[in-house]
This record gives sequence, structure tokens and C-alpha cells, in this order.
Amino acid sequence: MAFKTPDQIATTAVNSGVVKANLSPDRMIVGGILGGAYIAFAGLLAVVVTAGMPVGIWGNLSTLFLGAVFATGLILVIIAGSELVTGNMALLPLALTSRRAPLWRVVMSLVLVTAGNLVGSLLVAYLLAVKTGVIGSSHSAAGTAGALTFAKLATVAKGKAVTETSIAIFLRAIGCNWLVCLAVWMAYAAEDIAGKILAIFFPIMGFVAMGFDHVVANMFFIPAAMFAGVHGIGAANLFRNLGLAFAGNLVGGAFFVGCFYWYLYLRGQARPMTPDGIQATPTPDPRSKGGQEAAGPR
Repeated sequence: MAFKTPDQIATTAVNSGVVKANLSPDRMIVGGILGGAYIAFAGLLAVVVTAGMPVGIWGNLSTLFLGAVFATGLILVIIAGSELVTGNMALLPLALTSRRAPLWRVVMSLVLVTAGNLVGSLLVAYLLAVKTGVIGSSHSAAGTAGALTFAKLATVAKGKAVTETSIAIFLRAIGCNWLVCLAVWMAYAAEDIAGKILAIFFPIMGFVAMGFDHVVANMFFIPAAMFAGVHGIGAANLFRNLGLAFAGNLVGGAFFVGCFYWYLYLRGQARPMTPDGIQATPTPDPRSKGGQEAAGPR
């Protein structure tokens, strides 16, 4: 079979959510660090590639190129393997609503993976973007690569941290993670690496080209700008953006992907969980024939 059908994707996705919910805390954090680093690498690449594309000449095409190279981040996350809180925002609720993972496990995963994503993003932003000089600085000579990348980073970061209103950040984050989680969803449909890359590419390119907000990407863009000395961005701007982007991403992933596809393909098929997160055995119904209840999904 070359690909999975939507109902088969749903089964794969809920199983993946169960696995992620049951990771040990240290694996959640380490996987999160890798996921944050991979998204930060993609953000850095996107800034470098589009730094010499002024809007006056390229118009909105620069955001299309930015999105095309930014897709590298989720490709690395899915194929190499790591933990990304935005994708997990759809997979974990699927496991929860299917009653195959307890709430405390879902919450712990979201918290620890988010923390890991932040650490990985900050490491790349500070050590590999700023300290290496790749991103440039306010002291870079005019017309040099450093000046171009610094100006591009400043534009992106200020747009997200300062220019966007709170409601805009929240709504853009919903649209972002709706598309990100669809990219993850469709990647599960593919049976080979080329298919997974193709499934990931277009939704990621689309959300970036439309200027939507991804909380983990912003964990790179805004701190990198702060580390590089972009004026006008402070801690309050950072926390406002990340808080609203996280909330919007959660709605986009959990509701528009997780809940909708649970309703379409998984509703009524899961058995309840014990308090320890172990799938419970159905209790025999004395009214049924022989005192036995059907063992199939309820």
C-alpha cells in the first residue's frame, strides 16, 4: 500500500499520541530540546536565504521562499525523530479523547516538551546564530551579509513581538497549528520518506507565507533578535507573544485537528483507562449471554 487512508491515519495518530504520552520525563525533555533546535535551524536558514530579498522588488514572494526553506524544520522533526509541542497538541488530545492516555500524562508531556523546545531554540539562537556571527549584528557593515541577515531578523522579530496585536497573534497561531498538525497528519499517511517530505512541505510553506505564528519558531526569532541587539524588543514582548501563540496553537491543533478527526474516525472506539494509564478490561455484563460482554471496542 502506497499510503494510508484517513481512518488508518487516525489509528496511527492516536497510537503515536499514546506513545508520546507515556515517554519518560527525561525523554520528553531531550526530545523537546532536539525538536526546538531543529525548528530553530529552519528559522535561521529561512532568515539567511531571504535576507537579500527586499520587499520592494520581491513583494510577498520572499515569504514564500521563507516558508519553503522553513519546512526543513518539521521534516527533521518527523523523519529524524524528536518532540515538538505543536504537533503533539493534536496527537495527545487524540489519545486523551480516545481514553488511551490519562490527562496528567498529556499535561506533563505538553509542559516538558515545551520546556525542551525552548531550551533547544535558545541554544541555536545564542550559540549558532548570534555567537557565530551568522545572523549579523547592529554593527555589521552596510551591504554585507551580516547586515542583511540582521535586518531581516529584526523585521521578522519586530513584526511578531511588537507590531502584531494580541488578537492577531492568537488567531494567526490557530491557523498556523491547524496547518502544522495537518502536515504531521498527512506525513503519517505516507509509507516512504519522499512521501512524508512532500506531505509536510506545502502546509508548512503555506502557514509561513501567510505570516501565521508558531510558538516554537518564535522561541527562536524573538530571542535571537534580543541576543543580537535588535532595539525595541523586551521580555514583555517575548512573553506576550509566546503565551498567546501557545494558546492559539493549542486551539488549532487540539480542536481543529485532534477533536475533529477523533469525532470522524475514533469516537466510540476506545476503552476507558485505569488511573495508572493502563487500558482497562471490559467488565462482564451479567445480562449478556453467558455473563460475557463483547470484547470489541465500545
